Amino acid sequence: MGMFFKTLFKNTKISTKFNLFVILIFIIGILLSGSTFWIALEQRAEAEVSSKALVLMETMNGVRSYTQDRIKPLLKERLETESKFTPEAVAPFSAREVFEYFRKNPGYENFIFKNAAPNPTNLRDQADEFETKLVKEFQNQPSSEKNGWRDFSFGKAFYTARPIVIKKPSCLECHSTPDIAPKSLLATYGTKHGFGWKLNDIVAAQIVYVPAEEIMASVRRSFVMTLGILIGTFLLIVFSLNFLLKRTVIQRIQKIAKTAQAASLGDMKADFEEDSKDEIGILAMAFNRMKYSLEVAMKRLNPRERN
Repeated sequence: MGMFFKTLFKNTKISTKFNLFVILIFIIGILLSGSTFWIALEQRAEAEVSSKALVLMETMNGVRSYTQDRIKPLLKERLETESKFTPEAVAPFSAREVFEYFRKNPGYENFIFKNAAPNPTNLRDQADEFETKLVKEFQNQPSSEKNGWRDFSFGKAFYTARPIVIKKPSCLECHSTPDIAPKSLLATYGTKHGFGWKLNDIVAAQIVYVPAEEIMASVRRSFVMTLGILIGTFLLIVFSLNFLLKRTVIQRIQKIAKTAQAASLGDMKADFEEDSKDEIGILAMAFNRMKYSLEVAMKRLNPRERN
């Protein structure tokens, strides 16, 4: 196979060799630059989506803090005395309800905010398989944040997740054991879920999902447009180089070869006309000197021509 390509390349015209070489360099360059550019675009898209997720998460944390510090103390007595539980006193519930109002705005219906817990009081916060795995990862290898991509029916979404840690003893009033939990909470949610939590335990993950199909589509459009510009530029360069190669090298060499062939057949009137002083011009001058020397030698060998 190697000998075949070697023979094929040996018998190929200069312009074809040149084009093959340029195309090979271009393919290697486009693969390297294209992959690098795609990675850079993906990182930029992730940074853009991640910034949206963090803004939403911090906003919801503000709602949580407000509910915990200002609303819950006002409703604490009602939690103990009334038969119906008031979920607005729970910070995660308030944050999620506020987020549901946010989702009603056009263009934000596929944004998702969730306090995903494997053992929630309100089953609305029940973690699915993917979210349960995230919580276990936080428990096994504690970290402040995790990011990544997840597929939904509406397309890809970028998630930002943070662990929810029981830091305040007041949280255990509703989640340690059923016997000390507010009676209204037990009446509403029962005694099977949301208990057994301990101080400093990671019990859930706060997750924001930001749909990224539009952003990824923009990334793909930018990539295709840039790739098209590169290919167009390459074709223009190849065309220009081929034109330059043909005018300044190939045609002049062909003319010299044609003249040399005529001279080799005895046409001593054939002249290597070349005005340029570049390498090909010097070559033509050398051929002219060689033709003149050959003509002188032939006259010396032929006495009739000397006379």
